[in-house]
Amino acid sequence: MIKRSRIVAFFLLLLIFAGTIGTTIQGISKDIRLGLDLQGGFEILYEVKPIEEGQEINRDVMEATVETIYRRVDALGISETNVSIEEDDRIRVQLAGIDDQQKARELLSTSARLSFRTIDDDPIRINDQPLSLELEEENEPNEPDTEEGEIFNGSNIVEGSAQQAFNQQTNAPMVTLKVKNANDFAQVTEKVAALGDDPSTPAYSENSMVIWMDFDEGDSYLAELQKPTEDQKFISAPRVNERLMTSDVQITGNFTVESAKELANIINAGSLPVDMEEKFSTSVGAQFGAQAMNKTILAGAIGIGLIFIFMMFYYRLPGVVAVITLSLYIYLILQVFEWMNGVLTLPGIAALVLGVGMAVDANIITYERIKEELKAGKSTLSAFKSGNSRSLATILDANITTLLAAVVLFAFGTSSVKGFATMLILSIIVSFITAVYGSRLLLGLWVNSRALNKKPGFFGVKQKDIKNIEDGEEVEAKVLGREFDFVKNRKKFFGLSIFLVLAGAVIIAFNGLNLGIDFTNGSRVQVLAENTIDVDEIEQDFENLGLNPEKINSSGDNNEIAVARFDEELTKDQIAEIRTTLGEKYGSPENINTSIVSPIVAQELVKNAVYAVAIASIGIIIYVTIRFEFYFALTAIVALLHDAFFIIALFSITRLEFDITIIAAILTIVGYSVNDTIVTFDRIRENLKLKKRVRTFKELSEVVNRSLMQTLPRSINTVLTVIFAALMLMLFGATSITNFSFALVIGLIAGTYSSLFIAAQLWLVWRGSMLDKKPIQYVEKKKTGGPQV
Repeated sequence: MIKRSRIVAFFLLLLIFAGTIGTTIQGISKDIRLGLDLQGGFEILYEVKPIEEGQEINRDVMEATVETIYRRVDALGISETNVSIEEDDRIRVQLAGIDDQQKARELLSTSARLSFRTIDDDPIRINDQPLSLELEEENEPNEPDTEEGEIFNGSNIVEGSAQQAFNQQTNAPMVTLKVKNANDFAQVTEKVAALGDDPSTPAYSENSMVIWMDFDEGDSYLAELQKPTEDQKFISAPRVNERLMTSDVQITGNFTVESAKELANIINAGSLPVDMEEKFSTSVGAQFGAQAMNKTILAGAIGIGLIFIFMMFYYRLPGVVAVITLSLYIYLILQVFEWMNGVLTLPGIAALVLGVGMAVDANIITYERIKEELKAGKSTLSAFKSGNSRSLATILDANITTLLAAVVLFAFGTSSVKGFATMLILSIIVSFITAVYGSRLLLGLWVNSRALNKKPGFFGVKQKDIKNIEDGEEVEAKVLGREFDFVKNRKKFFGLSIFLVLAGAVIIAFNGLNLGIDFTNGSRVQVLAENTIDVDEIEQDFENLGLNPEKINSSGDNNEIAVARFDEELTKDQIAEIRTTLGEKYGSPENINTSIVSPIVAQELVKNAVYAVAIASIGIIIYVTIRFEFYFALTAIVALLHDAFFIIALFSITRLEFDITIIAAILTIVGYSVNDTIVTFDRIRENLKLKKRVRTFKELSEVVNRSLMQTLPRSINTVLTVIFAALMLMLFGATSITNFSFALVIGLIAGTYSSLFIAAQLWLVWRGSMLDKKPIQYVEKKKTGGPQV
């Protein structure tokens, strides 16, 4: 009798899920913070250095610097800001959704040390003797300043007192501020006023008080006067004719209202207690960000749609359940990500889409086991329980190894790669919950309702494929109606892989890799045009700016993007000029992206990439050894190194740029490859337990080949679903993740090949060679009843 209440419960749950997602998803998507690559902005990694000799850079100094940076950013009105301390002397600043990147860059980089000097560039002291007015002989170096007394500078200004105002007489914008002690300011003005009365002072030495921001040794007021007004480094040089007994100070100059406000904000934010030197920077225009987000979301939607269609077509009712749980998975990922206050980036969207492909793997493993049990002649309820029970350990092992790779990726990755790793870790955890328990709950309602009894077609199983248990018929492991002997052809597979590895090694040795600036240091500039861009024209544009790119390439659907690469690090001024000049020509400064990597950061990225792959491999060896045995672990590592090598070799052949995101792709494939290999190993172990005792190589070969045939449908279906996602990202996603997606597609194919034809059969050869000394034997444990070797 059909229990209709369970079917009603299924549809009620479906309505609850649909209602919850439909009413809240828009709010969640609006609240998720977008990264720089999706809404524009820039990121800078600073190295902190002492202002003066002997200054200690400790945690307190670093935190004070971060606090000052936050005050400056707040003055710009930027809400999405992340300032973090990295290591002992690094600060990373990320500003998203900012309109004037150059202005923000200047605001961050200036140390904001306000100083008051004479036109001879001497500091003005208080509580000491009057300034000496004797002149130095021509060409004679200046003597060290040995006068006693405190130098009058920004520390004498009342914090937060600076504000933009207007001159009552001229109505010109100016900045007003207050000094802490009126007597101190009186001393300063008295000394400066006296300079103009000295008959021995040359004509140029007027009684002016020069106000500097970030005066550096070697700066000269006279030299600055020769420059255009807008390029002069000093802020103002007001004339002082008398002693002024006041705490109110007015700074006048060639200000606009905006520049006066900016100066007031800088003064109020305070001076940095350290010097900061740029080591890495990247900026993304808003137009680039919007285009990248739209294209990647579209690509992701197509990829996920294809996965949904495949699952429903191939697995029928369980496939429909998988689509429901996958939709819930996507919703929960976005919800948890929003709760974490995470920043969604392009690689993050890619991780979410790939996560759908990987999440469906748990469904595929379970559904394939259920289909096997149904073909063996079991009832629907019995097949459901057995399939879920036998697949759980496999799914858990597979997810933990992928999780290991993702954690390592997070530990050693840069900010954008960390975003990818965060989303990947979250995807693995949430997909395990939804795919295992969510699918089990929903499909269980149908199974326990008895509506599916004697209806194997709802699971994609044909009646003719079902065996009779009572007659002792066994399910034959077949694909496309036939059985393949993979083990018999193992030498061919080994030979093919050895040939390809040697060929790849030769190609890499002679062709090398087209390393991106992440690994070689330098600068990269991307220009987005409305139409097809002329590479020769853009090259001439750079030459007009006095710049000679190493090479310029075009990309995009209509070659509307030009990418120029430079060996040297472009300066802030050069970047500003590029954004202004090319921005005017090609639409807006927001159409210009720049990236700069210093040699020291490039070296660290290379080191971290090597560490990441090495640590992930060691972690996987340890885990697989604990769960299986050392020979399983060793062959799994050989397989994943095999896959990683092919990705590198293909990048050498195609000359595609090899940057830090490719390392993220390699580590993702490392996790996936071991995931796939473990599913095969788990089936081998299960069949060995059923066999109980294996003494000959032939017996072991039969077990391995049977295991490969049994897991082949799962391997093919899983790689198809993940490739759907990766391929759509490569074809329709943003240009910046095209190479990343290409690496994933190649790695997925290589990973499936190595799991089936390399790892399992290499284990067969190594373990089979020891059967004489150490036969494989499983016996029942007396206490627990479980098998043991």
